[in-house]
Amino acid sequence: MKIRVGHGYDVHRLTENRRLILGGVTIPYEKGLDGHSDADVLTHAIIDALFGAAALGDIGTHFPDTDPAYQGADSLRLLQAARDELLHNGYTVSNLDATVIAQKPKLKPYIEEMRQKIAAILEIDSDCVSIKATTEEHLGFTGRLEGISAHCVALICKE
Repeated sequence: MKIRVGHGYDVHRLTENRRLILGGVTIPYEKGLDGHSDADVLTHAIIDALFGAAALGDIGTHFPDTDPAYQGADSLRLLQAARDELLHNGYTVSNLDATVIAQKPKLKPYIEEMRQKIAAILEIDSDCVSIKATTEEHLGFTGRLEGISAHCVALICKE
């Protein structure tokens, strides 16, 4: 069995007049994330970790922000396409460990729903999807409420 690990990172600026979507969950907040798609930083970090583990490039390679087809795209659909690409290359997802860095809003009430949605798309048990949230104690761009970022580590396998 071949086991591979990948790391993904994404960041988007907080802005007015956008919905805040993280892990496919719409979270009530006065601002949302700016981006070409729905700007779901958590799902984008997961996609990058999966593509990275399989050495298949990154999210921008597969879903470029210059392509109008991805304008406003639902990132869970992009995650499903990434999963399909992994399967096409003989890989399955074993588990994910992700962290969202956001000063506000508090994400704890939404984490279980995020885990369930991501696990369903990846066709793995939700106990194979770890999502954590942290602040940066008012330091840096996330601490100043300028944006939100996310990291993810993914383990994939090939028989």
